[in-house]
Amino acid sequence: MTDILDWTNADLDRLDTATYADRADDMAARLREETGAGRLPFLTMPYATELKQQLAGLKERLGGFEHMLLLGIGGSALGARALQKAFYPEQDRPGHRGRSLWIADNVDAYALAAYMDKLPPEKTVVVTVSKSGGTIETVGQYFIVKEWMKERLGDKWADNMLLVTDAEKGFLRGEADTYGITALPVPDNLGGRYSVLSAVGLIPALFLGMDIDALMAGAREVADVLAAPSLTGATLARTQAFRLAAWGAALMDKGFTEMIFFAYIPLWASFGDWFAQLWAESLGKEGRGSQPVPAVGVTDQHSVNQMFMDGVRNKACLFLTCPALPDGPSFPADLPDQFAYVRGKPFGELIRAEGLGTRMALSKNGVPLVEIQVGEDGPRQAGKLIGMLGAATILTGWLMGINPLDQPAVELGKRLAKARMDADGLAEEKADLNAFLNAERDIREF
Repeated sequence: MTDILDWTNADLDRLDTATYADRADDMAARLREETGAGRLPFLTMPYATELKQQLAGLKERLGGFEHMLLLGIGGSALGARALQKAFYPEQDRPGHRGRSLWIADNVDAYALAAYMDKLPPEKTVVVTVSKSGGTIETVGQYFIVKEWMKERLGDKWADNMLLVTDAEKGFLRGEADTYGITALPVPDNLGGRYSVLSAVGLIPALFLGMDIDALMAGAREVADVLAAPSLTGATLARTQAFRLAAWGAALMDKGFTEMIFFAYIPLWASFGDWFAQLWAESLGKEGRGSQPVPAVGVTDQHSVNQMFMDGVRNKACLFLTCPALPDGPSFPADLPDQFAYVRGKPFGELIRAEGLGTRMALSKNGVPLVEIQVGEDGPRQAGKLIGMLGAATILTGWLMGINPLDQPAVELGKRLAKARMDADGLAEEKADLNAFLNAERDIREF
């Protein structure tokens, strides 16, 4: 089966997508310039050949471990988790005795203590992911886990560590050089939310036995067209990434300030969290953007779907489906009459019916909707999805006139947190913090 986008219910007649579609020549020229200058490794993947060799060299070594503890946050963790949930679901099922991936993506003392208490260090490889090498939430965990490993493994502790960081600079690169820890690079100009198909996401994928070649090949199906030196506006206009970008920008112009990502592939639900960071951190700038809302079919039909259907009419939807999901067992033939409509039918038919019903209901209630239908729920399709949504996000930002590759507001919060921990410098942030903490508070018990 093929992978398609269904635009039937996108409400294009209500939106001024033509204004953005007419800019295809300009966007193609910008893509040629940016990819030619090496500023969009998400699309050009210049690192792919070397990375494939590095991963091949790691495969046997990783095979000697039963557990991987990934220290990372945001883009350093969300993509890995999405791949784990999609293609290694057995870890979450009863009786699992195979390899396990544990992702420490928060400042959670309970979880960190549990990892060090329960994981056997000699059978655990610790992967620390930080492009800058200065992300305190991640590096802070590294400091503590490093000591745990040294205490338990002695001089061989570094053999159980991997680092994914800048190729030349930063604290973690210094750790690699000082202690001989194996380190793989995060390519220059590859932001965390665009990095899942680099060492950031592919090391965990390799550890869990996923087909990383298929993941990369799927992404290349989308990216190679966009990164071609001969890209024209006419070719770009035919890509689904650009159509999504024009649609997304036009939606915001009409006041659609929320973008639902409704996943009717249950195992792919965590791609909604990955997309949420991608869309929010790329486009939420200068008082503009639309709020991404991850949702899981059919679970969220019984919760937030009431708001989608009957709340403020400011929502659009990307609706992810796969008609080739397994049928599973069939319903018994001797069901009560009130359930006669499912007698003898396969259980998997229910999610297809629920998805169709929800898709129709959203459209009838004025929610512009594009269905992303993958022919199979395999790694190649996941790679295509990652490539298409990443490219669409970049192009949406450009059409809006903003930079989709930075995150200035996030950096402010990081500086204030460092000020709270009394890091050197940061005089302005410390003054702001002092004023905030000493302001008169309106505090009441509940």
